[in-house]
Amino acid sequence: MGTNDISILAIESSCDETSASIIVNGKVLNNIVATQSVHEKYGGVVPELASRAHQENLIPVIHEAISTSGISKEQLTAVAFTRGPGLMGSLLVGVSFAKAFARALDIPLIDVNHMQAHVLAHFIEDPKPSFPFICLTVSGGHTQLVLVRDYLDMEVIGETQDDAVGEAFDKTAKLLGLPYPGGPLVDQYAKEGNPKAFAFPVTRMPGLNYSFSGIKTAVLYFLRDQLQENPNFIGENLPDLCASIQYTLIEMLLIKLKDAVKQYGVREIAIAGGVSANSGLRATLTELARRKGWNLYIPKFEYCTDNAAMIAMAAHYKYLKGEFVGMDVTPLAKMKF
Repeated sequence: MGTNDISILAIESSCDETSASIIVNGKVLNNIVATQSVHEKYGGVVPELASRAHQENLIPVIHEAISTSGISKEQLTAVAFTRGPGLMGSLLVGVSFAKAFARALDIPLIDVNHMQAHVLAHFIEDPKPSFPFICLTVSGGHTQLVLVRDYLDMEVIGETQDDAVGEAFDKTAKLLGLPYPGGPLVDQYAKEGNPKAFAFPVTRMPGLNYSFSGIKTAVLYFLRDQLQENPNFIGENLPDLCASIQYTLIEMLLIKLKDAVKQYGVREIAIAGGVSANSGLRATLTELARRKGWNLYIPKFEYCTDNAAMIAMAAHYKYLKGEFVGMDVTPLAKMKF
């Protein structure tokens, strides 16, 4: 390593994944993730348990990131962390460690917006989108359409007004009796089903905004009525139900994406966030991009879910602009762009 190298330790602890990554001169060297399984029996993430697990996992994860990077902690030039949005207790664990680590090494701190980092995951590996591009960011907690003009110049042009699409996947999966997290299971069963078997309403919001609370209610009442006639309805129709629900959610996502492309005249399209791992969404969007002549960018699966590599990439660009924070920085559970 040279004396002018930019070497950053990045920490991600916004929800239930503890992750650390080392980036040198814009090249991600590793991406260490510890997943928490303690939440499965509760049917969702329990904030208190998540923060405790972060306390247990953070030091081993950071130790592995540094030891496998080929550089020493004394060679680090900054420490980055997720400031928000996320669970306050989980964020506090990462922020507190980052502060202590930076003070001990006398190096600067970089705060990162988790949602901006999801967008910048596209710059970890080739191919990379050209500016400007529109990024559809879909996860368990967020659904956003983002106009990206530059690495740190982003504007949310549309977002959900209630549930995120990932939440809609998990909630409808629960109605079908599937264990948490149900979204990936819906995707799995949908591969065997008919997406046109059952029709669910497509909620249309003004402008480029989304609403996903309605489909949960529609599925709830539909299942109630069907089960009254046939108690085995779900078991006999599970693949078709999953395929139909998934089809409707994807339609809702892509209607607004097409509107955004038309409105802004942008043909560089990206997708990010945990729900971008959904095979149905990937396949439908890939076909749509082919028909529309869009250039489509989808990160590797490991960079779609919560991870520190994307935090590291965002931190690299903030370092280049000298955007550091002081020791008085605090986490923000509802951090905006």
